[in-house]
Amino acid sequence: MKETVVSGIRPTGKLHLGNYFGAFKNFLKLQEQFECYFFIADYHSLTTHPNPADLKGSVKRVLAEYIALGLDPEKCTVYLQSDVPETAELYLFLNMNAYMGELERVTSFKEKARTQPNNINAGLLTYPVLMAADILLHRGIKVPVGKDQEQHLEMTRTFANRFNRLYNIDYFPEPQAFTFDTQLVKVPGLTGGGKMSKSAGESDSIYLDEPAASLNKKIMRAVSDSGPAEAGAPKSQAVQNLFDLMGLVCNQNTISFFDTEHKNGSIRYGDLKKQLAADMETFVAPLRDNIEAMLANDKKLTEIAQFGAEKARKNAQKTLSEVREIIGFSKFYL
Repeated sequence: MKETVVSGIRPTGKLHLGNYFGAFKNFLKLQEQFECYFFIADYHSLTTHPNPADLKGSVKRVLAEYIALGLDPEKCTVYLQSDVPETAELYLFLNMNAYMGELERVTSFKEKARTQPNNINAGLLTYPVLMAADILLHRGIKVPVGKDQEQHLEMTRTFANRFNRLYNIDYFPEPQAFTFDTQLVKVPGLTGGGKMSKSAGESDSIYLDEPAASLNKKIMRAVSDSGPAEAGAPKSQAVQNLFDLMGLVCNQNTISFFDTEHKNGSIRYGDLKKQLAADMETFVAPLRDNIEAMLANDKKLTEIAQFGAEKARKNAQKTLSEVREIIGFSKFYL
């Protein structure tokens, strides 16, 4: 019997390079080997109060991108989170055993409370509980997550174990972070800071359907520094970010050449960026074409969403029926 993999992404805009290398690249391998549930987390997006039309368009785009990039609905289950109402019910059950103190200590919540003090809603506080519901609904074993989600996954294990102890039953498994590489992938942004992120602004991300001219402009404007102070000087964080991006799309000879140039103190960042932009366009171009074609096929997208919802709900209903029985919600009528 295949182990179950569960993962999702919020429809908060176009997928970017970080989404692809941080999660999606593994999805393509996972669907060949495991029982996979890949969902579009539209419930999660409500913490930012999106406009309904924008939400609908974003969901469509992510679904189109999922399929265009290679997910096969016959090999895995691709669905919208909101098409599976059992998610919300399990979220409610798990919330009853999640404590305010532990939720307030979550790093992502503290960061959101700091950066958006006028919108500290309950959904932000209980985000890890909803994520746990997404995973445990399908009794997921493996979860391909980025570094920023590792704490949330640890909390999923906490909620699973707490449920098992409370009802004295070994029901929910302990999901583990999964990647084909030795470390979880973190793709840096272009503005010299941390990981690539939509929230950091358009200039920080390279989208998977990025037009060639826009892609080139973004990379040429990427933050670097004034050059090494002397031969052998270590790379600054911004420059290391550029080398990390090269590691994703450039061949080893190219990377070695510019690394040597930096060590010698003679590197020309303009040349590095031109090469990175050219190699990035080579990588992005076929993805962009596939995405545009899928976005134009509404009939196909509707069929895929309906098919995925049916598959996901069948499994979700089984889990909820068992969970309700474990909790004690028995029916006393026919």
